Amino acid sequence: MELHLMRPQWLWVLAPALLITLLLWRQRDRLGSWNQVIAAELLPFLVSPRGEARGPNLLPFILVGWLLAGLAASGPSWQKIPQPVHQKQDALVLVLDLSYSMKSGDLAPSRLDRARQKLLDLLSLRKEGQTGLIAYAGDAHIVTPLTDDTPTIANLLPALSPDMMPVPGSDAAAAVNEAVALLQSAGIRDGKVLLITDGVSAADSSAIARIMARSGATLAIMGVGTATGAPIPLPRGGFLKDRDGAIVMPSLDEAPLAALASAAGGIYMPMQIDDSDLTAVLAESPLAGRQPTLALDRTADTWEDQGYLLVLLLLPLALALFRRGWIVCLLPMLLLAQPQPVRADAWDDLWLTRDQQGQRALQQGDNEAAAELFDSPAWAGTAAYKAEDFEGADEYFARGDDADSWYNRGNALARAGKLDEAIKAYQESLDRAPDRDDARDNLALLEQLKEQQEKQDQQQNQDQQQNQDQQQNQDQQQNQDQQQNQDQQQNRDQQQNQDQQQKPEEQQEPGEQQLAEAESQQQQAEVDPESRERDQAMEQWLRRVPDDPSGLLREKFRYESYQRQQQGAERDNETYW
Repeated sequence: MELHLMRPQWLWVLAPALLITLLLWRQRDRLGSWNQVIAAELLPFLVSPRGEARGPNLLPFILVGWLLAGLAASGPSWQKIPQPVHQKQDALVLVLDLSYSMKSGDLAPSRLDRARQKLLDLLSLRKEGQTGLIAYAGDAHIVTPLTDDTPTIANLLPALSPDMMPVPGSDAAAAVNEAVALLQSAGIRDGKVLLITDGVSAADSSAIARIMARSGATLAIMGVGTATGAPIPLPRGGFLKDRDGAIVMPSLDEAPLAALASAAGGIYMPMQIDDSDLTAVLAESPLAGRQPTLALDRTADTWEDQGYLLVLLLLPLALALFRRGWIVCLLPMLLLAQPQPVRADAWDDLWLTRDQQGQRALQQGDNEAAAELFDSPAWAGTAAYKAEDFEGADEYFARGDDADSWYNRGNALARAGKLDEAIKAYQESLDRAPDRDDARDNLALLEQLKEQQEKQDQQQNQDQQQNQDQQQNQDQQQNQDQQQNQDQQQNRDQQQNQDQQQKPEEQQEPGEQQLAEAESQQQQAEVDPESRERDQAMEQWLRRVPDDPSGLLREKFRYESYQRQQQGAERDNETYW
């Protein structure tokens, strides 16, 4: 059994208790010692023996009560209890360029090494949320799906290199499309895609803009490289050359990447030495609502506050307070009572109004308590808005009918994701105060966002309808192929029956059939031991295979590329690098 104090700072209240008790004890002795001021010869005549008797000593009881109250407030605990773990459903898909241009050494030691180190820094900064990783060259492959296990992603990053990619090239559009599909398969609509690359072709930029427009996700791009560029080293020495024999010098052109990020509603940042680029590309949108939380399949042990057990020991001492004159002993107990962050108790009501108490709570940063304390709906709505309780803020602001109330209500509705209601609120504010530029600007912004959302929904519906039509055509074609195969098989069976009828009947001699069956059984008995030995040898060989993430990923990527080529999804890349 281990003793743990959840609030150990409350032990400081024991120091003044001991000091006050010591001072009171010395004062009691000074008041009762007449022998210090009266001569010993006169003391028997001036002080009667009855006056020497003292009243009951209450200091020990006060000290014990103070100590128990202080220990109870410190939160003693002897056991832990499991608690469910929740985290924000902050989905981020990392898309890493593994084309051969990432081997360039203009960012020492190479662009790829710097990109992998930057991703490791990003993973260390992400305290919660789900993260996925996609690598691409001539085609795209999922390295890890969305997971909160960032150490696993960090362990796989060093294994990624352009040499393991089965198809050379740079198909950024396929990688972004794979990232969006990964978000949608997890039921996440407002996730974020971070593209780490040294360049995107014009065709891929147009395709990526269309993909992001109908996805609902946001795109952030981080550029890797320099404007001067550097040659691409080859594994056996030398540098990569083009068809004319000139050394390839890929450079970073930031303008197209910045234009693509702007068209997709995201942000572009070149890779920096510090974490300023990560802070910029991962910053949340100001109009983004509160992110939902996700319950994880694990629990965390927390200490159970058992200070109430010490409070039970204070009850016998509290019974003595009913005696007349002892109520003054309650004062130190009231001082030791465990305070709430901000509470409108009777003491505060004597000196402060509800709005003053709410203003004090707002200054202390306790927005939730301030919203409950304010009598003014406008102040209560402001406190709820700062506490990110946008629905509660809407209810408070709805109690007013002036331009400010409708404007604040529009802000709360916009942050809650209710664009239609927010637009109506801004219009109501403008009806009451047509010269409000802030309401007009927010109204124009929300109308633009709504138009984009409607276009995205319309495009998504069209894509779904198109997919359904394609699936229906494929089913019809499959049924026709099956019917044709059945007809061909039936024709072959009929032809085989006719050939068998035309052949002369052959008879085996007695005992010949039994001999053939015996030989077949003997061959089967010889094959089974060989098969078992082969399986055992295969199992032993598999046990000797080293746990190489690079090799496993290489085989995985090769198999996926082969499957895509079989399905006709092969794409001709513009460049080899």
